[in-house]
Amino acid sequence: MKHSWIILLTIILISCNQTKKEETTTEVENNTEAMPVEPDGGIGDGGLSIEDAFVNSIEKAHKKEDFLKHKAISFHVNILFGGKQHLEGKITMLTNSTKIRIDKKDESKLIYNGENVFLHPEDANDKGARFDMFTWTYFFGLPYKLSDPGTQWELKNPRPLAGVAHQTAKLTFEQGIGDAPDDWYVIYSNDQNVLQAAAYIVSFGSNGDTSKAEADPHAIHYKDFKEINGIPFATKWMFYGWTEEKGMTDKLLGEATITDITFIDDEGTIFDTPDNAKEIKL
Repeated sequence: MKHSWIILLTIILISCNQTKKEETTTEVENNTEAMPVEPDGGIGDGGLSIEDAFVNSIEKAHKKEDFLKHKAISFHVNILFGGKQHLEGKITMLTNSTKIRIDKKDESKLIYNGENVFLHPEDANDKGARFDMFTWTYFFGLPYKLSDPGTQWELKNPRPLAGVAHQTAKLTFEQGIGDAPDDWYVIYSNDQNVLQAAAYIVSFGSNGDTSKAEADPHAIHYKDFKEINGIPFATKWMFYGWTEEKGMTDKLLGEATITDITFIDDEGTIFDTPDNAKEIKL
Protein backbone atom coordinates (compact mmCIF):
# COMPACT_ATOMS: atom_id res chain seq x y z
CA MET A 1 0.00 0.00 0.00
CA LYS A 2 2.81 2.38 0.90
CA HIS A 3 4.44 1.68 -2.45
CA SER A 4 1.17 2.39 -4.23
CA TRP A 5 0.98 5.90 -2.68
CA ILE A 6 4.55 6.59 -3.71
CA ILE A 7 3.81 5.54 -7.29
CA LEU A 8 0.65 7.65 -7.37
CA LEU A 9 2.46 10.72 -5.99
CA THR A 10 5.21 10.34 -8.57
CA ILE A 11 2.66 10.22 -11.39
CA ILE A 12 0.97 13.37 -10.09
CA LEU A 13 4.29 15.29 -9.86
CA ILE A 14 5.30 14.25 -13.37
CA SER A 15 1.89 15.29 -14.67
CA CYS A 16 2.13 18.71 -12.96
CA ASN A 17 5.63 19.36 -14.33
CA GLN A 18 4.52 18.40 -17.82
CA THR A 19 1.54 20.76 -17.58
CA LYS A 20 3.76 23.65 -16.44
CA LYS A 21 6.22 22.94 -19.25
CA GLU A 22 3.40 22.95 -21.81
CA GLU A 23 2.01 26.20 -20.37
CA THR A 24 5.46 27.83 -20.50
CA THR A 25 6.02 26.67 -24.08
CA THR A 26 2.58 27.91 -25.11
CA GLU A 27 3.23 31.29 -23.43
CA VAL A 28 6.52 31.74 -25.28
CA GLU A 29 4.92 30.74 -28.58
CA ASN A 30 2.03 33.15 -28.03
CA ASN A 31 4.41 36.01 -27.22
CA THR A 32 6.78 35.44 -30.14
CA GLU A 33 4.93 37.81 -32.48
CA ALA A 34 4.87 40.54 -29.86
CA MET A 35 8.61 40.39 -29.24
CA PRO A 36 10.56 43.00 -31.25
CA VAL A 37 13.03 41.02 -33.32
CA GLU A 38 15.37 42.64 -35.86
CA PRO A 39 14.83 41.20 -39.34
CA ASP A 40 17.20 38.46 -40.44
CA GLY A 41 18.13 37.62 -36.88
CA GLY A 42 19.85 40.90 -36.27
CA ILE A 43 22.67 40.32 -38.75
CA GLY A 44 22.17 43.55 -40.63
CA ASP A 45 18.97 43.31 -42.70
CA GLY A 46 16.79 46.21 -41.64
CA GLY A 47 19.70 48.26 -40.28
CA LEU A 48 21.79 50.93 -42.00
CA SER A 49 24.02 49.71 -44.78
CA ILE A 50 27.69 50.70 -44.56
CA GLU A 51 27.10 53.08 -47.48
CA ASP A 52 24.19 54.78 -45.69
CA ALA A 53 26.27 54.97 -42.52
CA PHE A 54 29.06 56.65 -44.52
CA VAL A 55 26.67 59.26 -45.90
CA ASN A 56 24.91 59.84 -42.57
CA SER A 57 28.20 60.38 -40.77
CA ILE A 58 29.21 63.11 -43.26
CA GLU A 59 25.83 64.82 -43.04
CA LYS A 60 26.03 64.77 -39.25
CA ALA A 61 29.57 66.19 -39.25
CA HIS A 62 28.42 69.02 -41.53
CA LYS A 63 25.34 69.72 -39.36
CA LYS A 64 22.88 69.15 -42.20
CA GLU A 65 19.81 69.55 -40.00
CA ASP A 66 21.05 72.90 -38.71
CA PHE A 67 21.99 74.01 -42.24
CA LEU A 68 18.51 73.28 -43.60
CA LYS A 69 16.83 75.18 -40.77
CA HIS A 70 17.95 78.35 -42.57
CA LYS A 71 16.05 79.49 -45.65
CA ALA A 72 18.99 80.65 -47.75
CA ILE A 73 22.71 81.35 -47.68
CA SER A 74 25.01 83.73 -49.56
CA PHE A 75 28.77 83.86 -50.06
CA HIS A 76 31.34 85.74 -52.10
CA VAL A 77 33.41 83.63 -54.48
CA ASN A 78 36.56 84.34 -56.46
CA ILE A 79 37.43 81.55 -58.90
CA LEU A 80 40.65 81.24 -60.92
CA PHE A 81 41.32 78.64 -63.59
CA GLY A 82 44.46 78.41 -65.67
CA GLY A 83 45.78 81.49 -63.90
CA LYS A 84 42.84 83.60 -65.13
CA GLN A 85 39.83 84.82 -63.23
CA HIS A 86 36.81 82.77 -64.19
CA LEU A 87 34.20 84.27 -61.88
CA GLU A 88 34.00 86.76 -59.06
CA GLY A 89 30.79 87.73 -57.35
CA LYS A 90 28.14 86.96 -54.79
CA ILE A 91 26.20 83.70 -54.90
CA THR A 92 22.89 83.35 -53.06
CA MET A 93 20.99 80.06 -52.91
CA LEU A 94 18.19 78.45 -50.98
CA THR A 95 19.67 75.85 -48.66
CA ASN A 96 17.72 73.16 -50.54
CA SER A 97 19.35 74.43 -53.80
CA THR A 98 16.04 75.02 -55.57
CA LYS A 99 16.71 78.72 -56.27
CA ILE A 100 20.00 80.42 -57.13
CA ARG A 101 21.21 83.94 -57.83
CA ILE A 102 24.67 85.04 -58.98
CA ASP A 103 25.60 88.73 -58.85
CA LYS A 104 28.80 89.04 -60.86
CA LYS A 105 31.53 91.61 -60.41
CA ASP A 106 30.64 93.13 -63.80
CA GLU A 107 27.12 93.79 -62.39
CA SER A 108 25.43 91.20 -64.58
CA LYS A 109 23.14 88.68 -62.87
CA LEU A 110 22.05 85.08 -63.31
CA ILE A 111 18.84 84.03 -61.59
CA TYR A 112 17.30 80.55 -61.35
CA ASN A 113 13.79 80.81 -59.90
CA GLY A 114 13.28 77.07 -59.56
CA GLU A 115 11.98 76.65 -63.11
CA ASN A 116 13.80 78.96 -65.52
CA VAL A 117 17.12 80.81 -65.75
CA PHE A 118 17.27 84.52 -66.48
CA LEU A 119 20.17 86.76 -67.48
CA HIS A 120 20.28 90.46 -66.57
CA PRO A 121 20.78 92.68 -68.42
CA GLU A 122 19.51 90.92 -71.52
CA ASP A 123 22.59 91.87 -73.54
CA ALA A 124 25.04 90.45 -70.96
CA ASN A 125 27.40 87.62 -71.91
CA ASP A 126 25.70 84.25 -71.31
CA LYS A 127 28.74 82.10 -72.11
CA GLY A 128 29.13 79.37 -69.50
CA ALA A 129 25.89 80.40 -67.77
CA ARG A 130 24.75 76.85 -67.03
CA PHE A 131 28.15 75.82 -65.68
CA ASP A 132 28.37 78.84 -63.39
CA MET A 133 24.76 78.56 -62.24
CA PHE A 134 24.82 74.95 -61.11
CA THR A 135 28.44 73.83 -60.66
CA TRP A 136 29.67 76.16 -57.92
CA THR A 137 26.48 75.87 -55.88
CA TYR A 138 26.68 72.07 -56.11
CA PHE A 139 30.28 72.07 -54.86
CA PHE A 140 29.29 74.41 -52.03
CA GLY A 141 26.26 72.34 -51.03
CA LEU A 142 27.75 68.90 -51.70
CA PRO A 143 27.77 67.73 -48.04
CA TYR A 144 24.00 68.31 -47.99
CA LYS A 145 23.25 66.63 -51.34
CA LEU A 146 24.64 63.16 -50.66
CA SER A 147 21.30 61.52 -49.85
CA ASP A 148 19.22 63.26 -52.51
CA PRO A 149 16.66 61.06 -54.34
CA GLY A 150 18.34 58.96 -57.03
CA THR A 151 21.79 58.86 -55.42
CA GLN A 152 23.57 55.49 -55.47
CA TRP A 153 26.59 54.58 -53.34
CA GLU A 154 29.42 52.06 -53.40
CA LEU A 155 31.96 52.04 -50.58
CA LYS A 156 35.55 52.01 -51.85
CA ASN A 157 38.96 51.41 -50.28
CA PRO A 158 40.69 54.20 -48.36
CA ARG A 159 42.77 56.50 -50.55
CA PRO A 160 45.62 58.83 -49.62
CA LEU A 161 44.99 62.56 -49.58
CA ALA A 162 47.87 64.85 -48.59
CA GLY A 163 49.65 61.75 -47.30
CA VAL A 164 46.78 60.64 -45.02
CA ALA A 165 44.40 57.75 -45.70
CA HIS A 166 40.78 58.83 -46.19
CA GLN A 167 37.71 56.66 -46.51
CA THR A 168 36.17 56.91 -49.98
CA ALA A 169 32.90 55.99 -51.65
CA LYS A 170 31.62 56.39 -55.20
CA LEU A 171 28.46 58.34 -55.88
CA THR A 172 26.47 57.66 -59.05
CA PHE A 173 22.92 58.53 -60.07
CA GLU A 174 19.89 56.67 -61.30
CA GLN A 175 18.95 57.25 -64.92
CA GLY A 176 16.70 60.24 -65.36
CA ILE A 177 18.05 62.05 -62.30
CA GLY A 178 19.01 65.62 -63.24
CA ASP A 179 20.33 66.59 -66.66
CA ALA A 180 23.64 64.77 -66.24
CA PRO A 181 22.90 61.33 -64.72
CA ASP A 182 26.20 59.96 -66.08
CA ASP A 183 28.21 62.16 -63.72
CA TRP A 184 29.95 60.43 -60.83
CA TYR A 185 31.88 61.48 -57.75
CA VAL A 186 34.40 59.78 -55.49
CA ILE A 187 33.92 61.27 -52.05
CA TYR A 188 36.75 61.46 -49.50
CA SER A 189 36.05 61.89 -45.77
CA ASN A 190 38.51 62.15 -42.89
CA ASP A 191 38.37 60.43 -39.50
CA GLN A 192 36.06 63.20 -38.23
CA ASN A 193 33.71 62.37 -41.14
CA VAL A 194 34.24 65.80 -42.71
CA LEU A 195 34.11 65.83 -46.51
CA GLN A 196 37.64 66.65 -47.66
CA ALA A 197 37.64 66.06 -51.42
CA ALA A 198 35.61 64.83 -54.36
CA ALA A 199 36.81 63.46 -57.68
CA TYR A 200 34.29 63.95 -60.49
CA ILE A 201 33.55 64.01 -64.20
CA VAL A 202 31.42 66.50 -66.11
CA SER A 203 29.26 64.60 -68.60
CA PHE A 204 26.73 67.30 -69.56
CA GLY A 205 26.44 67.67 -73.31
CA SER A 206 28.10 64.32 -74.03
CA ASN A 207 24.89 62.79 -75.44
CA GLY A 208 25.61 59.53 -73.66
CA ASP A 209 29.24 59.28 -74.79
CA THR A 210 31.20 59.91 -71.59
CA SER A 211 34.54 58.64 -72.93
CA LYS A 212 36.03 62.15 -73.10
CA ALA A 213 34.89 63.01 -69.58
CA GLU A 214 36.06 59.64 -68.23
CA ALA A 215 39.50 60.27 -69.73
CA ASP A 216 39.94 63.51 -67.79
CA PRO A 217 38.47 63.38 -64.26
CA HIS A 218 39.09 66.31 -61.94
CA ALA A 219 39.02 66.65 -58.16
CA ILE A 220 38.14 69.39 -55.71
CA HIS A 221 40.06 69.55 -52.43
CA TYR A 222 38.20 71.34 -49.63
CA LYS A 223 40.48 73.26 -47.26
CA ASP A 224 40.61 75.98 -44.59
CA PHE A 225 37.35 75.16 -42.84
CA LYS A 226 35.59 77.91 -40.92
CA GLU A 227 32.54 77.56 -38.70
CA ILE A 228 29.52 79.79 -39.32
CA ASN A 229 26.77 79.33 -36.72
CA GLY A 230 28.55 76.14 -35.66
CA ILE A 231 28.47 74.71 -39.22
CA PRO A 232 31.81 73.97 -40.96
CA PHE A 233 32.45 75.44 -44.43
CA ALA A 234 35.55 75.11 -46.60
CA THR A 235 36.80 78.58 -47.53
CA LYS A 236 39.43 77.37 -49.99
CA TRP A 237 38.81 75.03 -52.92
CA MET A 238 41.72 73.60 -54.90
CA PHE A 239 41.13 71.81 -58.21
CA TYR A 240 43.46 69.08 -59.48
CA GLY A 241 43.64 66.31 -62.02
CA TRP A 242 42.64 62.83 -60.81
CA THR A 243 43.16 59.25 -61.91
CA GLU A 244 41.69 55.97 -60.70
CA GLU A 245 45.18 54.55 -60.20
CA LYS A 246 46.90 57.48 -58.45
CA GLY A 247 44.02 59.53 -57.08
CA MET A 248 44.61 63.28 -56.94
CA THR A 249 47.52 64.38 -59.09
CA ASP A 250 49.94 67.29 -58.59
CA LYS A 251 48.46 69.16 -61.57
CA LEU A 252 46.77 72.26 -60.13
CA LEU A 253 43.93 73.34 -62.43
CA GLY A 254 42.32 76.13 -60.45
CA GLU A 255 41.30 77.48 -57.08
CA ALA A 256 38.46 79.32 -55.41
CA THR A 257 38.26 81.50 -52.32
CA ILE A 258 35.00 81.65 -50.36
CA THR A 259 34.29 84.61 -48.04
CA ASP A 260 31.38 86.45 -46.41
CA ILE A 261 29.28 83.35 -45.75
CA THR A 262 25.94 84.60 -44.43
CA PHE A 263 22.67 82.83 -43.60
CA ILE A 264 19.40 84.43 -44.75
CA ASP A 265 16.10 83.51 -43.11
CA ASP A 266 13.76 85.46 -45.41
CA GLU A 267 14.33 85.23 -49.17
CA GLY A 268 12.13 88.23 -49.87
CA THR A 269 12.50 89.30 -53.51
CA ILE A 270 16.05 87.99 -53.97
CA PHE A 271 15.07 85.46 -56.65
CA ASP A 272 12.52 87.61 -58.45
CA THR A 273 13.21 88.31 -62.12
CA PRO A 274 14.47 91.89 -62.60
CA ASP A 275 13.37 94.18 -65.41
CA ASN A 276 15.45 94.06 -68.59
CA ALA A 277 16.21 90.37 -68.12
CA LYS A 278 15.88 87.57 -70.66
CA GLU A 279 15.25 83.89 -70.22
CA ILE A 280 18.11 81.74 -71.44
CA LYS A 281 18.08 78.10 -72.44
CA LEU A 282 20.75 75.99 -70.80
